[in-house]
Amino acid sequence: MPLTNIEADNFTVFDDIKIPFNKGLNILVGENGMGKTHVMKLAYAACQASKHDVSFSQKTTMLFRPDQSSIGRLVNRKKNGKNTAKVSVGSDTAKIGMTFSTKTKKWDAEITTEEKWEKQMSDLTSVFIPAKEILSNAWNLDAAVKMGNVEFDDTYLDIIAAAKIDISRGVDSAARKKYLKILQQISSGKVTLHEDRFYLKPGTQAKLEFNLVAEGLRKIALLWQLIKNGTLEKGSVLFWDEPEANINPKYIPVLAELLIMLEKEGVQIFVSTHDYFLSKYIEIKRKSDSNVQYISLYKDEMSKVQCEIAKEFELLEHNTIMDTFRQLYREEIGVVL
Repeated sequence: MPLTNIEADNFTVFDDIKIPFNKGLNILVGENGMGKTHVMKLAYAACQASKHDVSFSQKTTMLFRPDQSSIGRLVNRKKNGKNTAKVSVGSDTAKIGMTFSTKTKKWDAEITTEEKWEKQMSDLTSVFIPAKEILSNAWNLDAAVKMGNVEFDDTYLDIIAAAKIDISRGVDSAARKKYLKILQQISSGKVTLHEDRFYLKPGTQAKLEFNLVAEGLRKIALLWQLIKNGTLEKGSVLFWDEPEANINPKYIPVLAELLIMLEKEGVQIFVSTHDYFLSKYIEIKRKSDSNVQYISLYKDEMSKVQCEIAKEFELLEHNTIMDTFRQLYREEIGVVL
């Protein structure tokens, strides 16, 4: 039941946009402020709304965290005469949408086809890995947020909950063992949870508090945990915001290969990135039957955010990553000359 598309009208940075999704690996690129993370959060909110106790509109609000939890503040702020936003997310079997205005109270949006979405997508598992590592701050975070002492959007609270799932779930599958072996070599250990605190246990050595481990290794260890506890398996959806952040460049090829392996096993993946090497390594390491597409978000001459789809990274006409790489090359050649 992969996600197939998203539509947004007058929502945050979007005037009106339609983005088709690939059932495999979707890589979102573009400058800051083009809405890459917004696309993933909205799609993730729809995935979470497949649960009977999760509202599409409330989840969207908790992911974006507008002031006063008012979903109306997610209406596009341009002076275009419109005060209503409309969004929808579709799969191969169902569709869910909502409409709200600047006057909508809290998250009281009008939601459409919610019951059918819940029925058709009830078995869907999804996880969102934010750009900033959070497990090192997991202890008592949920309680602190509920008391209003700190404010984090739901991507952080949800990833902590996903990582806490009991990992004693029987023998690992052959595919899972393959992933875990690679990740364990990079992170130099296994993730353990004790009294609501995360640790990394390097072999026979004493466990290390997560905040004493390099952030890049913590992100790799988090991926190890999600694969180990079965959160990432066939039929699930992974959203990962800037996976390259704080990762040692020598591990980027391994990360690209793991994403392709997960796609091959039936995990639908959404990645936003500014990184040339991750984008290119995915292209280089993909197989002939890999389902991979690049989604470039950019502004046209009217300052409207548009999207461009390509099967290959270098085929994107609007590609700020490649533009910067070419500029660097020209400047380097100029210095040499």
